[in-house]
Amino acid sequence: MKQSFPTFHNAQVLVIGDLMLDSFYFGKASRISPEAPVPVVNIERLEDLPGGAANVAMNIASLGSNCQISGITGQDSAAETLQKRLNSVGVACAFHQSEATSTIIKQRVISNHQQLLRMDFESPFAANEWTGLKALVEPLMAKTSVMILSDYNKGTLADPQYWIKLATEHQIPVLVDPKGDDFSKYRGADLLTPNMTEFEVVVGKVTSEADLIEKALTLIDKLELGALLITRSEHGMSLIRKDKPEFHLPAIAKEVADVTGAGDTVISTLAATLAAGEDIEKAVTLANVAASIVVSKVGTATVSGPELQAEYERHQGSNNTDHSIAGVVTVEQLKLAVDQAKQRGEKVVFTNGCFDILHAGHVSYLEQARAQGDRLVLAINTDESVSKLKGSARPINTASRRLAVLAGLSSVDWVTCFEGDTPEELLREVKPDILVKGGDYDKKGVVGWEIVEGYGGEVRVMGMTPNCSTTAIVEKINKGKID
Repeated sequence: MKQSFPTFHNAQVLVIGDLMLDSFYFGKASRISPEAPVPVVNIERLEDLPGGAANVAMNIASLGSNCQISGITGQDSAAETLQKRLNSVGVACAFHQSEATSTIIKQRVISNHQQLLRMDFESPFAANEWTGLKALVEPLMAKTSVMILSDYNKGTLADPQYWIKLATEHQIPVLVDPKGDDFSKYRGADLLTPNMTEFEVVVGKVTSEADLIEKALTLIDKLELGALLITRSEHGMSLIRKDKPEFHLPAIAKEVADVTGAGDTVISTLAATLAAGEDIEKAVTLANVAASIVVSKVGTATVSGPELQAEYERHQGSNNTDHSIAGVVTVEQLKLAVDQAKQRGEKVVFTNGCFDILHAGHVSYLEQARAQGDRLVLAINTDESVSKLKGSARPINTASRRLAVLAGLSSVDWVTCFEGDTPEELLREVKPDILVKGGDYDKKGVVGWEIVEGYGGEVRVMGMTPNCSTTAIVEKINKGKID
């Protein structure tokens, strides 16, 4: 049965945090200044976009949800521009306009999709400036299902405890995008969304998946948090909760153009999904998809509801479940993902190979392999191993490129690299239900068959597409070059 998509228009989200105006200057850089060794950019276009907490609000509105926002600005044209842009997409603004400071502005110069320069215009808020928000926010609570605290360490959230306690009094969940080296100020929040760097600043260096989970659970217990969602760049994101199994999603393979605002997209999607009545795992799943979309765009970008729905449905997989999003994973992440799949009663299939140049035979074989169960794990040889097996001229494509291409196939759930020349050690660690290999031999010709059958698994040999191999393709290309 196809999974439902949230009714975002029913969601009511309140954002409190640091407001900024992001100004982008776009132009061409075709020469070096004669005055100094810097590029000269001929500005062709200027675009002002809401940034910081305002970008979170823009993301919420883009999904189709109802959003209110409160924060501190100056009494200036930048504040007027912010309010106009937010109002234009339906965001209701409750700004405390300070007489003592100006609106924070961040100016960026962009040429050929590259950021050349950033200039920040900001001064610290007075210690008690944030108190001006109290009277503005209180009337908004009646129309709020989820509260976001978007902290950029600029002073708006000088006392997060006030807002967390206020939300608790109104039985409203609080999601926090944290900053700084002291997370104790967010005590009692329902969810914190630090990235890996922010998390390690607080808890110390993470050495393994088990260490990450242990440190996260310790922090949750110490600060009385509901949960932690740790975003991990190319390693995806991990949801850690007390007394519940960890929930990990691998990064979705995408060409990264700009990571600006990715954290804003994650927390906005989380909040909108929860406010629409969905559970936390669905919210994390959609946030992971939304993040993959926004990092493929340049600048402070947003994700629309239809855009998210299309990408989400594309990545659901053949059995249409929330957990079938494909991705590149480490071995430790793979073990967690397989354990979770087995807990759901799903049958895990495993296959391996070089997969140097992806061709029709590979695609057909992987589809057949996936059809043997509910999840397909694909383990590929390292570059060193491929060279040993195929010769010094191979691989044609590096491991990172092979992983990215294979993760994009709908038949593949998780793809990883295994060390050594055979996947035997990985089989011992992952323990798939079914080991599949293509060829014209019996199961005893499959590397690792004794391991799999030893713990009660199955070994199956699949047919291969005739006259279709990477070696043959390479030979044909070489002959073409010679001829």
